[in-house]
Formats: sequence, structure tokens, C-alpha cells
Amino acid sequence: MSFLYSDKWRQSALLGLLVLSLGVSACESAGSGSSGPTAKQAGKVAGSEKSAAGQKAAKNAAIVTPEGVTLQERFKAPKGFERTAAEPGSFAAFLRGLKLKPDGSVVHLFDGREKNKPGVYEAVVDIPIGSRDLHQCADAVMLLRAQYLFDRKQYGKIHFNFVNGFKAEYSKWMNGYRIKMNGNQASWVKNAGADNSQEGFRKFMDVVFAYAGTLSLEKELVPVQKSEVKPGDVFIIGGSPGHAVIVVDTAVNKSTGETLFMLAQSYTPAQETQILANPANSAQSPWYTLKEGGGLKTPEWEFGENSLRRFQEN
Repeated sequence: MSFLYSDKWRQSALLGLLVLSLGVSACESAGSGSSGPTAKQAGKVAGSEKSAAGQKAAKNAAIVTPEGVTLQERFKAPKGFERTAAEPGSFAAFLRGLKLKPDGSVVHLFDGREKNKPGVYEAVVDIPIGSRDLHQCADAVMLLRAQYLFDRKQYGKIHFNFVNGFKAEYSKWMNGYRIKMNGNQASWVKNAGADNSQEGFRKFMDVVFAYAGTLSLEKELVPVQKSEVKPGDVFIIGGSPGHAVIVVDTAVNKSTGETLFMLAQSYTPAQETQILANPANSAQSPWYTLKEGGGLKTPEWEFGENSLRRFQEN
């Protein structure tokens, strides 16, 4: 499985795009504007986070396998539950096969700083995010979906709408077309050679990150009932601020019918994708319980009752 600008750059670019400026970033307005801790403070935070991670792993020994490399290897289903079936080559199988950084790793922001908020995540997904402030919440969701399709060579299915409605298609990009912005209008211009490399794909995704967000992604996804949740589904609130987290795994208790699910997110400033902790049940974390008649509370966001969506071909 293969994976490889600043927030101020994104915002200034969008000032000239009145339509796009309303919701391009999934969660850019929801995070802190602080420049982050000093080096000494960061060291203390890193130490406390690593210590907390170690304590959590010991506490959840029945669930966490510290030496596990992939999501499925790292986290077992809780007692009484078993993972739902996933066909080889499916999006669900791709998500379960995500490579994780070593147990106890700390999430890093795009500029190398450590995320200074403990208790948010259980693991860090090993996906390079670049050095520009673009890989935020909706962007992480779109990248996982697009990378899955890219790895499967389903290039014609890689497309996302900008907030202004423009359809960015990777099949055109790989054939040398580039997107030209004129005010709030976008158009294709052929001014490059054909390129279907991983690097070229990630350049395409950077453009998508700049001009798409929760507002546009929410409109592309199909509403589904929480009782039907499966890997690849997205809890999303479109807007500015808005947020999105993706379901990366599910498990079921065959006796009771109860469903559990696992979530991943990025946030703002742009940061590495992380497997979310369950603040309501540390003994079961990172698995979440499906509750009817209520929303979903994650460490950094609370979603309403009807916020679950699905990619149309998932």
C-alpha cells in the first residue's frame, strides 16, 4: 500500500474564491490558533502522551497487541465480538490493512510539532502528510478513499467536487490536464505530460484538499442509517467549522446483534491520521458502541443523529 500547502496559503487562495471560502476546510475553524508549545513543553507533552499510551495498552491488553503493524493486527475485537466480513480487495479490507506507526507514537502536525492534546487517539496511521497545512479532516477521508482506488487502478473513480461544484477528476489529471482558477471558476487546461505516478497522484490530491472540504464532501455522500454502519462510512458535518471522521472497522456480537466500530480522523492544523480513542469507554477503546436515538461523541467533536454518510460505490 503506497502513501506519500500552509493554512494561510489555503485561506488567502480562497479569499478570491467567494463560493469556495464558505466551507473548503473541513475543520480549519474548529482548532486552536495557538502556535503550539515550546520545545521544552513539547517534550513534556510527548512524554506524558507516550506514558498514557503505554498505560492504555496495558489496560486494554485484551484488545491491544502493541507489536501489531496493521490496524487489524494491533486491535482485536472485544470479547464476545468478531469482525464483520470483508471481501479481499474491498475498501473495508484496505482500511483494516492500514499500516500503523509503532505503539506509543505521537501524532505530528504538518510542521513537525507534536499534537499537544492527550487522550484523543490510540494509534497513528503511517501515512506521510507533507509539509503544508492541507491534510485536515475531510482531506484525510478523501485521501484514504482515493488511495484505495489508486492502488486498485480504478482511476476513473477518483474524483471529488470542489465547494463551487467543479468536478476534479484524476483521470484527466493523469493525462496532463491541470486545473486553472479564474475567480471562483475552475477549468481544465492541458499543459503537462501524462503522469500516473504516486507523486503525481498526491499532487492532484493536494489541489483537491485546497478547494474541497466538509461542505462539498457531505453533498457527495449518501445518507445511511447508523444501524447499517460499515467500514468506509463517514460521520460528517459540513461547514466552517465542520468535521469528518471515517469508520475504519466494525465488529458484531452474534448473540446480541450489538455493533461496534472504530474511527480515524485528521484535524487542524493539518496532522497525521489517528485512530480515535473512545472517551466514554476506555476499557473498550478504540471501539465505539452504536447507540440509536443519539449522536456520536468523539474526543474533539460531537456529531448529530443523522450525520452518517457513505461513498456511493462503497
